[in-house]
Amino acid sequence: MQIPFFRALEDSQRILIAGCGGGFDIVSGLPLHVFLRNAGKNVFLANLSFARVDLASRKKIGPAGRLVDLDSHMQGYFPERHLVDWLAARGCEPKVFAFEKTGVRPLRQSYEALVTLLKVDTIILVDGGTDSLMKGDEAALGTIEEDALSIAAVHQLEGVRKFLVCLGFGVDHYHGVCHHSFLENTAELIRSGGFLGCVSVSPGTPEGDALLDAVDYLNERQPNSKSIVANSITSAIRGGFGNRHDTERTRGTELFINALMALYWCYDLAAVVRGMGFYEAIAGSEKFHEVENAIRIHHAYAEKRDWKNLPL
Repeated sequence: MQIPFFRALEDSQRILIAGCGGGFDIVSGLPLHVFLRNAGKNVFLANLSFARVDLASRKKIGPAGRLVDLDSHMQGYFPERHLVDWLAARGCEPKVFAFEKTGVRPLRQSYEALVTLLKVDTIILVDGGTDSLMKGDEAALGTIEEDALSIAAVHQLEGVRKFLVCLGFGVDHYHGVCHHSFLENTAELIRSGGFLGCVSVSPGTPEGDALLDAVDYLNERQPNSKSIVANSITSAIRGGFGNRHDTERTRGTELFINALMALYWCYDLAAVVRGMGFYEAIAGSEKFHEVENAIRIHHAYAEKRDWKNLPL
């Protein structure tokens, strides 16, 4: 049973997989990277970055983009650079395109430059977690600002297919996301035709094993900056369950590691944007703080849905 998401990609030949919320989000796209490459597609990787990519690379792409490759300078926190080494070790092209945290307009321009450079016909934004689906009227929004920045910028691109994929259902309860609201938002997208199905990332497959190996590699290279989201997802893929902690950063809190964290939830990006209550407020932003302020103001004045726990 092939989900609609993969049917929508059948005619795509040059695909950019981009982490939309920064940090380790691009790592959540690696199973798709493996699957689509094995399907004969040309696949490229990009990420919104928390590192000083302007200091790491002189290879500029648009106002806010840089090429991170084997020549790029290492920094204290730089998952994109470590991912380049991991790609090289696996015989893949050792390149990741990194974007600085700016406003929507310069990020859109950088995506446009990259699309032109690579002749991309499809962009898949990947969120490690599910806060990218928050509309702005939820009881809490998690850490949506970076996700919203990328979603708005890519939405404005013309001539490319655009999708959003989330991996890690339940993981950002730690960051204040109401998963009752996530499922309610998904139900609305099902009704509007914007939901494109779910698929599991499983151990013992090339896709699942690549993700496990990459997270283990990044943990070794950045032992003091282990990703809560990525390690929760890989714990779930390995069969972890309940209040399990694979990083010291979550000690003292209660987690619920479970098999639902290993599901990709797939969406049409335009359908997601149609439900984004603050899109117009951030669409023309120049700086990241403008995005933050606009979302904060929208949420403060929105008529909010109550927080509801899942009745399971």
